[in-house]
Amino acid sequence: MNDERFPKPERVVIVGAGHAGAQLCAGLRQDGWEGRILLIGDEPSLPYQRPPLSKTYLAGTTTLDDLLIRKPDFYTKEGVDFRQGRVVGIDREARTVDLEDGESLGYDELVLCLGARPRRLELPGADLEGVHYLRDAADIGRIREDTATARHAVIIGAGYIGLETAASLRKLGIGVTVIEVADRVLQRVTAPEVSEFYDRVHREEGVDIRVGVGVAGLEGDDGRVTGVRLSDGELVRAELVIVGVGVVPNVELAAAAGLPVDNGVVIDAYGRTSDPHVFAAGDCASYHDTRYGRRLRLESVPNAMEQAKSVAAAICGGQKEIAALPWFWSDQYDLKLQIAGLNAGYDEIVLRGDPADGRGFACFYFAQGRLIAADCVNRAQEFMFSKRAIAQGLAPDRALLADLETPLRSLLEAQPAG
Repeated sequence: MNDERFPKPERVVIVGAGHAGAQLCAGLRQDGWEGRILLIGDEPSLPYQRPPLSKTYLAGTTTLDDLLIRKPDFYTKEGVDFRQGRVVGIDREARTVDLEDGESLGYDELVLCLGARPRRLELPGADLEGVHYLRDAADIGRIREDTATARHAVIIGAGYIGLETAASLRKLGIGVTVIEVADRVLQRVTAPEVSEFYDRVHREEGVDIRVGVGVAGLEGDDGRVTGVRLSDGELVRAELVIVGVGVVPNVELAAAAGLPVDNGVVIDAYGRTSDPHVFAAGDCASYHDTRYGRRLRLESVPNAMEQAKSVAAAICGGQKEIAALPWFWSDQYDLKLQIAGLNAGYDEIVLRGDPADGRGFACFYFAQGRLIAADCVNRAQEFMFSKRAIAQGLAPDRALLADLETPLRSLLEAQPAG
C-alpha cells in the first residue's frame, strides 16, 4: 500500500477476517497506527456478522451485504488491504507468515483472530449429503438449498446454535426434531428453570425435543441422509441434519509456531502472547479473568470486539486491559435472551417474573451472596441492571430483586458482597 496518509513502513498482519479482525482494523487507525494493515481471511467476503447466520440469513430475510460489519469503502478509506487466503505457517524469527499458495509475507506485528470451528461428528453416516455444520455463509448457503425440498430436519445438539436454528427452520415451515444427549436443553449454560422455559416455548412452536438420548449414526440412500438412528434404536426421519455440538478453537497454527496453548491461544491482559510481536483475540484466545479468577475462552461478539480494542491499544503503545464484563445474546422466535456475566459455580438463583407463564422473565445467579450472572428474556431493563450490578460486585436483596414492584434502580445502592 502506497498511501501518504500512513507513511510508516511497519505492517500489522491480521489473520482472520471476523469480528475481531474488523474491529482491529478500525481500532488501529483510531489509536494512531500509521503503518500498513493487511487483513487475511479464508473467505472471499469482507468481515460479516456471524450471529445472524442461523437466524435472518438462514431465513432468507437478509443478504451477505446486509451483514457486512463495515462497508467496503471503510477499508479503502482507512488504507486496509484485504486478501483472501489461508495462512499455513508462522516463522516468528523471520516475522513472516506462509500462505497456502506458497507466498511468504512479512509482518512487524501479527494478530491471530483464528476463531473456532464446529466440533465434527465421528459417527457412521456423518459424511452423507444433507448433513451440515454452521460456521460461515457458505454453510448456510448449502443449508438453504436443502430447505427448499426438506420437509423434516433433525438438529443434533440443544445449545443456543441448535435452538436458534430450530426456530429459523420452524419459521420456514419445516418440521424439526432436536436431539440432546443431556437431560435438558441448554444444560451446560443455564439453570433448570431457564431450560424448562425454552423447552416449553419450542414445543409450543411445534419442535419435537428429545433429551437424554444420543445419536448412534446417520442413515441414507444414494449418499444422501434419510434419517438419524438414536441410541435407543429409534430412527428419526430427516432430509436435513444440522449438527451443533460445540466448537473447537483454531489453535493449530499458533501451536505449530511454538506459542503456548491452553483451551485457546494463551494471551495476557492486553492480548499479547508469549511472543511480544504476536497477539491473539476472539474465540481462539484464552486469558485469565480477574473477576472470575480463572482462565476463560469466550465465544461471543462482544468479547471479540473488546479483546481487539485491547490489542489495538497495545500495538499502538497504550494499555487497555481486557476487563469488560462478558455478555451474550440469543434470538429465538419473539424471544431476545440477553446474558450478563458467567454463571459457573452459582449456588442460588432468583427469578424475577414467572418462566412457566408468558415469554418474559429474568434469572439471576448468585455465588456466596454475590450476583455473578443473569439470563434476561425480553427484559432489557433487567439486563442493563445486571451488567452494572455485577461490574460493581453488588449483593442486592434477593426478595426485593424477585419483587416486580421494586424498582431496579433502587437495588443499585446495595452494598458489595463481603
